[in-house]
Amino acid sequence: MSERTGTSRRDRGQVAIEYMGFIPLLLLVGLLAIQLGVAAYTANQAGTGARAAARTASHDMPLTLPEEAGREAMSDWLSDDPRDASFIPSYGIDEVTYTARVKIPSVVPGLSWGYAERSSTFPRE
Repeated sequence: MSERTGTSRRDRGQVAIEYMGFIPLLLLVGLLAIQLGVAAYTANQAGTGARAAARTASHDMPLTLPEEAGREAMSDWLSDDPRDASFIPSYGIDEVTYTARVKIPSVVPGLSWGYAERSSTFPRE
């Protein structure tokens, strides 16, 4: 086996050690990217729930409660627990507004990312 020229024996494996030091940073960036996606999805679902609740409340004789319609329109894993998703109505003379407030799930247990809020207004029939 021939000895490589220009490198000492101590430098062998240096790239592997540098790579191992970089892996935690890559994992952190990956977790943050996933968390950002979960937060965006939660905000989207809050908007969907607010629209469904406001649409239902805009009818004279709705077949279901607006809060139930809002929860049914959202993904189950975001709206199952009443503490994680709430709907706040605001009735006007000729319109109704519902605000959905949904807790953003955390990828890392123990960290809280707050709530996503979206509102929707529909004319009353």
